[in-house]
Amino acid sequence: MGGHVGIEGDSNQVLNFLPAGQFHWIAKKEDRHSAYAVHTTDNFYAILGGNPDNVKKAVISIPVSSLQKQKFDSIQAAYLAATPYDYALVGMRCGAAAYEILGQLEILPRYNNQTTYKKIVYPKKLRKRLFKKAIENGWSITRQEGTAARKWEQD
Repeated sequence: MGGHVGIEGDSNQVLNFLPAGQFHWIAKKEDRHSAYAVHTTDNFYAILGGNPDNVKKAVISIPVSSLQKQKFDSIQAAYLAATPYDYALVGMRCGAAAYEILGQLEILPRYNNQTTYKKIVYPKKLRKRLFKKAIENGWSITRQEGTAARKWEQD
C-alpha cells in the first residue's frame, strides 16, 4: 500500500528508513534490524525494483526555514550513525519513520513513536496527510504516473 518513502534534504540525496537483517514482525528495542541510508534519487526510486524512470512518483516540495534545515541535517547525521528504532511489521517502517522526522521539524504534528506507527501503517497514510497539507499551504506537488505495464494503487 504505497511504495517507499524518503526525504530529500539536499539535491540528489534521499534519506530513507530500511530493514536490515532478519525481518521482525514486532519491533524489538534491544535487537534493531534497521538502518537509515542516503541514496541518490535514481537509486531511491529503484529500491523496490524496476527502472527509476518508470515508477510512479509523488514529490511534495516543502519549504523549510534555515533552522529546520539545520535540525534535519542533525537528525540525519544522528540516525545514520545509529538507528533510533527497529524496522518491523508492528513498528516503525518507512512511512512512519519519515513522519517522525517531519514531526520533529514541526511540519506535521509530533507523536510518540508508538502513536506514529499506529497512525502511519503504510506510505499512503502519510501521502494523504501530506497532499492535504500541501494543498492547504500551496506547496508544489509533482507526480509521475509510472509505467502502464504495472498495476499501481490509486490516490
